Amino acid sequence: MTYKTTYPYTGEVLQEYANATAEDLEKALTTGHALYKTWRGTPVSERAAILQKIADTIVAHKEELAKAMTYDMGKLLTEAEGEVDLCANIVSYYAQKGEEFMADTPLESPAGNAHYVKQSTGVIVAVEPWNFPLYQVVRVFAPNFIVGNPIILKHASICPKSAQLFADLVIEAGAPEGALTNLFIDYDLVAKAIHDPRVAGVCLTGSERGGAAVAKEAGEALKKSTLELGGNDAFIILDDADWDEVKAVAPGARLYNAGQVCTSSKRFIVLADKYDEFIDILKDAFSKAKVGDPMDPTTDVAPLSSKSAQEKLQKQVDTAVAGGATLVYSQDPVDGDGFFFQPTILTDITKDNPIYNQEMFGPVASVYKVNSEEEAIALANDSSYGLGNTIFSSDIDHAQRVAEQIETGMSFINSGWASLPELPFGGVKNSGYGRELSELGLNAFVNEHLIFEPTK
Repeated sequence: MTYKTTYPYTGEVLQEYANATAEDLEKALTTGHALYKTWRGTPVSERAAILQKIADTIVAHKEELAKAMTYDMGKLLTEAEGEVDLCANIVSYYAQKGEEFMADTPLESPAGNAHYVKQSTGVIVAVEPWNFPLYQVVRVFAPNFIVGNPIILKHASICPKSAQLFADLVIEAGAPEGALTNLFIDYDLVAKAIHDPRVAGVCLTGSERGGAAVAKEAGEALKKSTLELGGNDAFIILDDADWDEVKAVAPGARLYNAGQVCTSSKRFIVLADKYDEFIDILKDAFSKAKVGDPMDPTTDVAPLSSKSAQEKLQKQVDTAVAGGATLVYSQDPVDGDGFFFQPTILTDITKDNPIYNQEMFGPVASVYKVNSEEEAIALANDSSYGLGNTIFSSDIDHAQRVAEQIETGMSFINSGWASLPELPFGGVKNSGYGRELSELGLNAFVNEHLIFEPTK
């Protein structure tokens, strides 16, 4: 596995990194396990204070972090800056709420006095993706830091600069060695780490294939795992939707981060009487979206993360059209060596089309026409994925009733998608299991240790 920064805007290789060795992994495991043992005897307040310093350090290095992400995977610099802000908020959230979340929990029992304490479990291996190089790491790092679980990070091979920069900043802020160790390792060493007795669990955000492989290793090793995998999220527009809101939100729900978001809206489900109007809205917005230099603040759509991502998405669009889909909108390819993909609209995708149940990771919107609310709900649920979902309605009670019928981990009303420190993040079905963020995310790798004194 080659770790290197290839700038997606130019295709130029900016830096390559040497792979970590088995000896590097052993050192990380030894250091991390020793820190776990130390942290078990120290108060949460000490880690909370360090975590707040980490949040402050993230803010202080905002420009450096944002540019690293843009160079690694091509996202707009303005979006990268927003990602840094969100990450600082997440880290600060756990710093402020950590002691509350880790407090003892009393239990009612007629048989005696009972409570449980939350305790750390050990080193956690985190396998993280490229589309949000900082956010994906922070989502698991911050809560586990509070718990007292050291992290060994295996980041995506295309964003090594971002990974190492953040790991260095954690130490700069005063965290002990081993709190977050970034290793440029291959999947054989990931498997070795998972099977090591000093490792308590593994978390992964990525593809179904990657999730299945990691879950298999974790299962064989009897280790806990959490998975956040792909999504094919529906964007349902009900008959009482506010169309000014729809027009304002829908295009960005697909184009943000060049469409490379697990929870971005990918299937737009529209009632027949508004279908043509919605197509016109998307076409108008997509035609005005500026594709270009991610460092330019006037750019709307950045390049895709890699040449392979560009080629895969083009193959999916070609497969969709060959299977009977209609290419309603696209433009000529962007000149240059960058990994660009023009905003695209597909319609007439039938159930027998090969891409009907595929996630298309890029600025491609699939639009479906339905004749009733019931049909919209059935179509939204006709997917092997269940990560997020959007519902537009001017009647919030109506929207909530529909949301409760969708087989998904998260539903957003009159909003494309959202990520906030206090909101749990995760899915069902092939989109994975477990939750990150909020108190639920902190509990993912915690030992809820029962302490019981029976009545004499």
